[in-house]
Amino acid sequence: MYCKFSYGKILQRKKRLGLLSIFGLVLFLWKTHPYSCTGHSTLYCRVRDGISSLWAAEGEGPRKPCSCKTCISQQNLSLWFDERYRSTIEPLLTVENQNIPAQVQHWWLKLQGSNNGSHLQDILAKMFKVVSPVGQSLKRGSAARCQSCAVVGNSGNLKGSKHGQTIDSHDFVLRMNGAKTAGFEEDVGSRTTHHFMYPESAVNLQPGIHLILIPFKLLDLKWITSALSTGDLRFTYMKVKTFIQADKDKVLVFNPSFFKYIHDNWTSHHGKYPSTGMLALFFAIHVCDEVSVFGYGADSSGRWHHYWEKNRFASAFRRTGVHNADFELSLLKRLDQEGKVTFYT
Repeated sequence: MYCKFSYGKILQRKKRLGLLSIFGLVLFLWKTHPYSCTGHSTLYCRVRDGISSLWAAEGEGPRKPCSCKTCISQQNLSLWFDERYRSTIEPLLTVENQNIPAQVQHWWLKLQGSNNGSHLQDILAKMFKVVSPVGQSLKRGSAARCQSCAVVGNSGNLKGSKHGQTIDSHDFVLRMNGAKTAGFEEDVGSRTTHHFMYPESAVNLQPGIHLILIPFKLLDLKWITSALSTGDLRFTYMKVKTFIQADKDKVLVFNPSFFKYIHDNWTSHHGKYPSTGMLALFFAIHVCDEVSVFGYGADSSGRWHHYWEKNRFASAFRRTGVHNADFELSLLKRLDQEGKVTFYT
């Protein structure tokens, strides 16, 4: 009897040790590789999520940087995203970071065929006398907040979508270039908090809206200074608005270093440089806790056009020679798949 009892206890102990070892291995794998469930089995994901809930209850595991259901900046959820994302890079150009690194300056100036940046600091000094020298309008909130942003593209797929109310429900609504809302409110919403543009795509803005200038060239910095003051600059490579209606204290300037970061880390040199849509998207990814994306890609018939235009040239925006719309759309879908944005189609 004694031998049988001892042998049984040994077997039970081995089973417990075996179960503890398996649990420890799963715990270790989750700790060291707790990324997206993409490519993993359903069982793996359920075990991982169960452990995550247990840790959260015990106050352990990764802490969320916001109060949203998911937070873009939270690490260790997507290896693919973490390898590309740089939390320290500043999206806006300010007095503090106006000394653009030489390699960034060289790349940025060549976008429009220029190599002469000798007057850059003089141009910036004049610009910051007209626009706000400190860009702090879009900052992530505290861990107790959930700052939501809607990035609204101009695709024809918005027509008939009835996304307007959903778009307007976000804390910030970002639009770009020639975007229109009047007459399209049911599909695209009526609110705008931030509008991205460059001289050739400039539109007048209502009071209270932030203008975010995307400088594709040195001349664009001169233009914003002129358009908000003297009106001297009337022509870039085409006729542009001499003056623009916008609140001077709400004008912000896209950082060329952030521009190059998107080109290097995200669009991976597909195209000469990223489109305005991509620049606005990654701007939101870096300043918002939660991002919803609308109006990107082709319409339901596979045609590429703006929602306010008649579809005369169905594929005019698919490839412009400087952007690759197909690659950029695949990148957006991957961000949605990884749980970093919500893409409305």
